[in-house]
Amino acid sequence: MPLKIAVVGLGGIGNRHASIYHAHEACDVVAVCDLIEEKADRAADAYEAKAFYSVQDMLESGLPIDIASVASAGVENGGDHYKPTMELLGAGIHVLGEKPISNNVDEAHAMVSLASEKSLRYGIDLNHRFTPAAERAKQWVDSGRLGEVNIINMTMWINNRNETSEHFHLRALHPHSIDVMRYFCGDVAKVNAFMKRGIDQDGNRRKCWSNAQVGMLFTNGVVGNLTGSYDATGPGGSYGLERLEVVGSEARFILDDACEHLHFHPRFSRETETHDYIGGMMAFGETFESRIGRWIEQNLENAEPSAIEGSGEEALKAQLVIEAAIESWQTGTVVDVPSN
Repeated sequence: MPLKIAVVGLGGIGNRHASIYHAHEACDVVAVCDLIEEKADRAADAYEAKAFYSVQDMLESGLPIDIASVASAGVENGGDHYKPTMELLGAGIHVLGEKPISNNVDEAHAMVSLASEKSLRYGIDLNHRFTPAAERAKQWVDSGRLGEVNIINMTMWINNRNETSEHFHLRALHPHSIDVMRYFCGDVAKVNAFMKRGIDQDGNRRKCWSNAQVGMLFTNGVVGNLTGSYDATGPGGSYGLERLEVVGSEARFILDDACEHLHFHPRFSRETETHDYIGGMMAFGETFESRIGRWIEQNLENAEPSAIEGSGEEALKAQLVIEAAIESWQTGTVVDVPSN
């Protein structure tokens, strides 16, 4: 029997979730839900599903649902995740949420705790780690090909004009950056941060802290740095640039634009390697299929909640690093990152 799917929040990303489920032979999109009735109705037509305008109405309908995606947005792109997620988890439904898990750490804790209490699978769309290139690089790290890892540097920036809040840039964009850094190096113990307000398209000083440098000390001793900006673009123009570098005692690698180019540089040799478009993944947009495809697989396998890749718990840990960075900038101190 196919998995019965519901999608909550039918903006651009929610429709991306729904279209991927709809195209998957093991899934049947049975329900779509949005507070804006026109969005729900359009999605219902597109995915041959039933439209609902509140999660509660959807749950009270008695329609069987196995898993749900929550792609609502809200303040800092995470402010509207809490209520629908708690309603779905409370009804015993496995949930894949959008990032950030929440812009409110207490609410993030509550969602992770409820999923754990009810033994439900809870994942977040941390799609930057779900690429063949990242998987190969992780194999290099885990096998010791880099030697002892010493340094990790991450750059992620896009040209984003939004000014919805003072810390919109850090909370909305960098759950991805920090999750990728944690994917390779584990938990973060301490952070120190510096931020700068950039210039908007009209030449005015921005309201949000649109540029940031965040130094990190990982619990295993690795040192790292995150460079982030909403005021820069990469080769692609409007989208941007992502570059990850992990440096070990024997070698280092550079991963460009999430999935496109992976370079291996031995420390004591000039014989470098370059791997382009591993697994046929050509661009960042394909990472949604990769991440949601893995979520589908793990649900079909009845994976243990603790085995979910890109889990809610991991997203919470990334959010705790972000909040520590904000505290560091506000207080001018090095801040310890809570363990949970």
